[in-house]
Amino acid sequence: MSTLPTTLAGWLAHCERLHPTEIEMTLDRVRTVKERLGLRFDCPVISVAGTNGKGSTCAMLDSIARAAGYRVGLFSKPHLVHFEERCRVDGEMVSGDSLVEHFAAVEAARGDVSLTYFEFTLLAIARRLIAAQPELVILEVGLGGRLDAVNAFDADVSVITSIDIDHVAFLGPDRESIGREKAGILRAGRPAIVSDPLPPASVLQAAEALGADLWLMGRDYNQQGDRQQWSWSGRGRRYHALGHPALRGANQLLNASGAIAALEALRERLPINAQALRVGLATVELPGRFQIVPGQPALVLDVAHNDQSVAALALNLDQMGFFPRTRAVFGAMHDKDLAAAVARLAPLVDAWHLTDLPLPRAARAEDLAAVVRQVRPDTPAQTHADPASALAAALEASDPADRIVVFGSFLTVGGVLKDGVPRLSAPHKG
Repeated sequence: MSTLPTTLAGWLAHCERLHPTEIEMTLDRVRTVKERLGLRFDCPVISVAGTNGKGSTCAMLDSIARAAGYRVGLFSKPHLVHFEERCRVDGEMVSGDSLVEHFAAVEAARGDVSLTYFEFTLLAIARRLIAAQPELVILEVGLGGRLDAVNAFDADVSVITSIDIDHVAFLGPDRESIGREKAGILRAGRPAIVSDPLPPASVLQAAEALGADLWLMGRDYNQQGDRQQWSWSGRGRRYHALGHPALRGANQLLNASGAIAALEALRERLPINAQALRVGLATVELPGRFQIVPGQPALVLDVAHNDQSVAALALNLDQMGFFPRTRAVFGAMHDKDLAAAVARLAPLVDAWHLTDLPLPRAARAEDLAAVVRQVRPDTPAQTHADPASALAAALEASDPADRIVVFGSFLTVGGVLKDGVPRLSAPHKG
């Protein structure tokens, strides 16, 4: 028998070799190993599924609960730079060394069961979170819901954020079929928060068939407000004069409203006061979600990579004010609707810097350039080997008053964050 890894990097390499398929939709394998390990959380669990807004909703839940004094465990994916971002305890990512024994435990328990990278790493992280003895656990669903490995754990409250067309090969070609997959995380008799204001009928039908306690935006809870402040009202409770979440963008009020509803549904087990709500929303952090980095030129980082999220990015960029020129750094997976993404942002972009990404599933920079030439033949498009060199080239061509937008895959945004948050300083051109 070969020697087992002794570092996190070694274990991650082992997980990549173990199962040839990156995504294989079934719960049988992960449930089998979960049972062998005896994994269960002795605290409330909130699971969050959806196409867009999952990460933001999880970050707000985590921030509010921590502001209320609770010990919180958070599983999220994918990571931007460091794998350890996927496992947070009390707002801090855990050390790689602290995960090693949990990977070894999963390896010992799996026997002849072949786990995918995502399944193996989820079980190791779940075991690490249990060891931290949290008072609340938040699990971000990866792909879909019904057959996602996270669904091996029963949630006390489920949240479904906005639903859009994405991962068509696995989830189906329209919002109804995708909604059906997301609704797989719901549980009979338990709260099901839907923060999509126009949810597919399939989600409502699934909740009704299960007998889930459905919370719908506009029926069971509401939000309203202006640029200064907003208010939330739910089942017998109201919060007035709330400050906007620290995460920017028009869509964040929908995510914040769903997060508040989820915590309200847990009120008897996990009471949260209005002060914790205010502090949690004011201090929430999540890199790569309409993240504006001050500098000259201004830098915007956003992991928008499907039609709905790119449309939200376009709206948010449009509301930022005037910039003489905007340059876009873009890299994405080849299975996305690349033409739609480019078309959404094209009216705002004066030049494109297209990048290769280190993954077989990624679109080549040359292919992205062909899409740009097709959609906007009059807009300059350059290709680059990686996101950092694409950003460097965009900076070189920019004036201090300009704006650079880095968007697309997590690998695109992570590629410019790998050495820390860039602080741009363009020379004044004479």
